[in-house]
Amino acid sequence: MSGHSKWASIKHKKALVDAKRGKLFTKLIREIMVAARTGGGDPESNPRLRTAINTAKSANMPSDNIDRAVKKGTGGLEGVNYEEVHYEGYGPYGIAIYVHCLTDNKNRTASEIRNIFSKRQGALGGAGSVAWIFEKKGLVVVPAAEATEDRLMEVALQAGAEDLSAVNDKFEIVTGPSSLEPVKAALEAAQIHAESVELTLIPKNQVSLTPEKARAVMSLVEALEDHDDVQNVYANFEIPDEMMKELM
Repeated sequence: MSGHSKWASIKHKKALVDAKRGKLFTKLIREIMVAARTGGGDPESNPRLRTAINTAKSANMPSDNIDRAVKKGTGGLEGVNYEEVHYEGYGPYGIAIYVHCLTDNKNRTASEIRNIFSKRQGALGGAGSVAWIFEKKGLVVVPAAEATEDRLMEVALQAGAEDLSAVNDKFEIVTGPSSLEPVKAALEAAQIHAESVELTLIPKNQVSLTPEKARAVMSLVEALEDHDDVQNVYANFEIPDEMMKELM
């Protein structure tokens, strides 16, 4: 899991930057609205909404913002109707890239995402072209100060976690999608505070790149992530240690 852990660590750092720029709240509000619209406004019976709300709270989003987003999603308040759309393609050096978007104009978004790929040595593929490379998993990030690795492993594995890895000053716990909530609950019961809890996509295999090649891929990934309609970008390349020192 080391490659994914490096990638996840970079995404968490970027999330802090996005929060300062106001982009993170916009993306989280869209996710809450869509989750509420598709599964109802009760987080107890809607796991996707529950995860979205927990993520928003972890990012210190005010409760009023969360409540309004839920009401907009369920039709209680007027709001934009966002649709989910996914794009699959390849970046430089054959790296698989899967992009999750929420948009109010699919034609515009498709054109803009295709343009981003083409300008950075990538190309969009058809549906299913790279989706098979990724698996849906739960990911819980815990600061190392919260618990020892042995204690965290004991609590998480007993609750159904699949893997645990140490990355710098954090631990990352990987679960199956259905085990995410039980693992989160077990950590809370043990008074271990999680920094983030999310459903994500993890590549089944990863491609090792030189720092120069990885920078070219990161240029594409960052351009995609910077697009307003993009919620998440997943890729299957290994971040070289030399780059980690620059990015972390």
